[in-house]
Formats: sequence, C-alpha cells, structure tokens
Amino acid sequence: MNLLIKNGRVIDPSQGIDEQLDVLVVDGVIKELGKGLSASGAETIDASGKYVVPGLIDMHVHLRDPGLEYKEDIASGTKAAASGGFTSVCCMPNTSPAIDNKVVVSYIINKAKAEGFCNVFPVGTITSSMNGEKMSGIGGLKDAGCVAVSDDGRPVNNPELMRRALEYARGVGIMVITHAEELALVGEGVMNEGFTSTEIGL
Repeated sequence: MNLLIKNGRVIDPSQGIDEQLDVLVVDGVIKELGKGLSASGAETIDASGKYVVPGLIDMHVHLRDPGLEYKEDIASGTKAAASGGFTSVCCMPNTSPAIDNKVVVSYIINKAKAEGFCNVFPVGTITSSMNGEKMSGIGGLKDAGCVAVSDDGRPVNNPELMRRALEYARGVGIMVITHAEELALVGEGVMNEGFTSTEIGL
C-alpha cells in the first residue's frame, strides 16, 4: 500500500531537514520527499500543523514482563509506545526475575518479536537482582542482546563496585544508565537544598 503524507513539518536531524514537505511512502519505504507531490491511488493524509519525524526511541520504559505483568506487559507497553510515535523502546530490568541473565534476556527478545508493536531492546542489570551487592555478568548480558545495563531506580551505593562496573562496561562496549542518587544525603528530602528550601522551612 502506498501512502502520501501532505503538508507536514518534516524533521530529520540526520539529514538536516526541518521544513514543510510531502512524504511519499511506497510499500513501507520512504521513496520521495518534496513539495506538491502526488501519487495516484495512494492513501493521503493531510499533516498540516503536525510534525513528521523518524520513529522515536524511548530509552527508559518499564514493561515489567516477566513477573509483574499486572502493572504492564510487552504487548500493552509497546502498543502504547507505537501509538505515541515510538518505534523502539529500551526496557528497564525492574522485572521479576530481574534482567540479570541470558535466559530472561532471551525471553524478552522472543516475546517482543511475537507480541510487540515496536522494537524492544532489553537493558540488563548492573548488579545481580539489582541488589547493589554483586556485579552482574555484564559481558554475557551484552552478548545475549542487552543494549545497556542499569539498576533502574536503585543507585549502586558501593563506589568500588560501581567503578568496576563502569570499567567492565567500557571494556565490553556497553552503555551504563545509572540512577544518580546518594541515599545517605537524600533522607526524607523533597527538593534541592538552597535559598528557596530554607525560605519555606524544608
């Protein structure tokens, strides 16, 4: 099926494009960009006042599958992502069990292929079970298909362990996404310390 998107503001930073253009899609592939395009028999969408962009990527989603599907699962999470223009998502390892071994990584990749509405890239754990005590097999997680490692909303509070994880991740070429929070300083805090927090008595 052919599709003609008319009059949208086309933005593609990789090509230096930011202007009102028409986009002709033939058999799912962009064939032409230009002004005043026409295509006989193509479905036409008037995108006036709208943006036309490459598929967006969300680097931090919680699909919660396996184990916590009552909160979200791969099908529902990726369907929501696709509805919002996201063609790829990176799922955090806050699952049960956590994404800390190749079996869980394989499960997510295979289930996403079968049930997903967009690309799913697993993010493995920095530490086993995200407990901050023992470094995960980061190289094995990368080999299994993880694109990054993270303990999601939990900071790695052991600086020596974090340093080793960063060094190891650099050595195998995988990104580290960390929750930068020092729990010893946070306490019951609700905002950054400064003039305003002092003024309102926090």
